[in-house]
Amino acid sequence: MLRLSTREAAKKLGISHATLANYVEVGKVPAPETVKAGGRVVHLWTEAEIESVRKLLPKIVNGRKTRYQKKQAVGNQQSAKTAKTRKRTKPEK
Repeated sequence: MLRLSTREAAKKLGISHATLANYVEVGKVPAPETVKAGGRVVHLWTEAEIESVRKLLPKIVNGRKTRYQKKQAVGNQQSAKTAKTRKRTKPEK
């Protein structure tokens, strides 16, 4: 059975090594098998574990808004601003 390091697993998932290591540390992702190699603790990921993390990634909430929500919120603010300026620029008779 092929085992991959955290860096290799993160590369397959399309996220950074630091992000995956942080998710494991805080418990957002279950920790894989660990071994000690020369004084370092190394996580060894199987393909099945990587796929289970791939399914979890969209569900992980990191407290940030997505780009779509930001654009929508900015768009609402801009439309409110333009509505105010429209009222001011119309001449009253």
